[in-house]
Amino acid sequence: MFNYISMKQFLLLGVLCSVSIYTVSAQDKPKPQDTEFYTPVPPIVTPGNANAAPSDAIVLFDGKNLDQWVSVKDKSAAKWTVKDGMFTVDKSTGNIETKKSFNNYQLHIEWLIPSDINLEGQSRGNSGLFLASTGPGDDGYELQILDSYNNKTYTNGQAASIYKQTAPLVNANRKPGEWQTYDIIWTAPVFYSDGSLKSEAKVTVLFNGVLVQNNFILGGPTQYIGKPSYKKAHGATPIKLQSHGDKSVPISFKNIWIREL
Repeated sequence: MFNYISMKQFLLLGVLCSVSIYTVSAQDKPKPQDTEFYTPVPPIVTPGNANAAPSDAIVLFDGKNLDQWVSVKDKSAAKWTVKDGMFTVDKSTGNIETKKSFNNYQLHIEWLIPSDINLEGQSRGNSGLFLASTGPGDDGYELQILDSYNNKTYTNGQAASIYKQTAPLVNANRKPGEWQTYDIIWTAPVFYSDGSLKSEAKVTVLFNGVLVQNNFILGGPTQYIGKPSYKKAHGATPIKLQSHGDKSVPISFKNIWIREL
């Protein structure tokens, strides 16, 4: 014997099924909250300004002394001249480097070439910022410092070039006698335990606020002659400033700070 339901019951059952299906669909529909997260909470960093570094930065030069630097030659105290809130290359004492070693970082540094410079090409205020100073055998990875304001030279040797590897995207130099600024993001190379290369070094550089190196992949440490290559493994390294061995006018530096990444 069959049980029959009335038309009213049939319609009510249809409504209940529809409501159930709609409820399930509404629950399965993506919501804005599905892609929102609240942890981890980024730490608070107070931004810097023209006279102060960000609150989490290591100050490498505060305008007073070179306590954070040593001579590359013998690791004694750096002897470059400190005066009027800046320090100036002393060619008689050679290169200097940071006491502390670094891997990946954000670096800010300001440099000045005297306004009375009268030389040309690579002698026009030459120095170098070695983003990783790898010690005896090679100097490391050099970001060129040079007056390239109306000064013709090979393009991968002008200011903001990765020396002998790549030219800057644009020439953003100010005139001699005006302070120049580098803001750098450095990703150090990584090596396997057997010394072979796992990943190359990369660098992004803003020169006076203008992007001039955009995540450039380095072929190895700087080579004056020949192509660069990764010949030896290394870990964290100091950052070095070059005292160039020629007649170029000494360069001054100020307001140097670094944030480890």
